[in-house]
Parts: sequence; C-alpha cells; structure tokens
Amino acid sequence: MGPSPGTGAAQQYAGTMAGFWSGLASTLHGLEALAADSHRLDESAVDALRLLQYRLHWSSEALAGVEPPVGARERHEELADALAEARDATGDMAEALDLRGCGGAHELLFEWRGSLFRVRLARIRLTSRPATAPPSLKFPRAAAAATALTFLGVGAFVAGAVLILWPLWAAGLALVGCGYLAYRP
Repeated sequence: MGPSPGTGAAQQYAGTMAGFWSGLASTLHGLEALAADSHRLDESAVDALRLLQYRLHWSSEALAGVEPPVGARERHEELADALAEARDATGDMAEALDLRGCGGAHELLFEWRGSLFRVRLARIRLTSRPATAPPSLKFPRAAAAATALTFLGVGAFVAGAVLILWPLWAAGLALVGCGYLAYRP
C-alpha cells in the first residue's frame, strides 16, 4: 500500500515550518526577554523593539508564502493572525516608549505580552496532531443487545431466586454471561 494522498505535501509543509520556527525563535526570545523585565523597557529599548517588529513582519511575509495542507489551513491562518497582532502590538509598544516614555508603555505591557503568548499558542496548536475523527454516530447495536441481555438475565436471576426456581435462576446467569460476550469495546 503506497503513501496516502497529501503525505508528501504534509511532510514538505512540516519541513518548511521547521525552518520558519528556527528563524522566528530568536525573535520571540528577544521580545519575551523585553516583555518579562519591565525595567528594561525605556527609551533605549525603542530601537530593539523596532528591529524585532520588522523581524515579526518578515516572518509574517514568509508565512504568507507557505501553502498549508488541507487539515492545517485554519491553524495556519490563526498563526498568521497572531503574528500580525504581535507585530502591531510591538509597534504600539515602541511608539508608546518613544512618545510617552515608560509610563505610556506600561499601560500596553499586558496587551503586548498577551499578543506574544498568542503566537506561542498558535504554534502549539499548529504543531500538535489534529484531532481524530469523531466516533461514528451509528447506533451501537451490539452494546444495546448486551445491555438488554444483562437486564433480562438479572431479572430472571432475581425472579428465580425469589420463586426458588433454579432453572430460571440458571437461565438468568446464562443471559448475563451472553450479555458480557455480546459486546466487547
């Protein structure tokens, strides 16, 4: 049996995204280092933020040139949106530092951190395995038969025990046993 359709495209996409992530990792690391230490956010950080913003923009452009396989389109678009949001939030942070100083930037700090987190979350969602297909919605006849046999068997067993009729009691045990054999998940 040969490879399933789309396997080559999925492998090519995975390889392309591995290269993409290796390039984006240092950008995210630099942004998160600045975001984690609010004391480093002063007027001297504006140039670093502008450079990192440009690198986010470049990553967004690189991602736009990648065609995802059918199962990853929605997550791919989520990543593209997260990168654009992080780029814009980084630009807003640099502008706030440049124009209003530390006080103006601190107002945007949590929003900026959230946009960076959203990029990491989109990466996790994109690289995680897709959800398996939902279970079949067919009626489980074997399970229903096993349940019915078990209830009938218990009823016959109790009736045989109360009426002191051992053949009915034994038939109840046999029905319960058949119920256990009728369905195995």
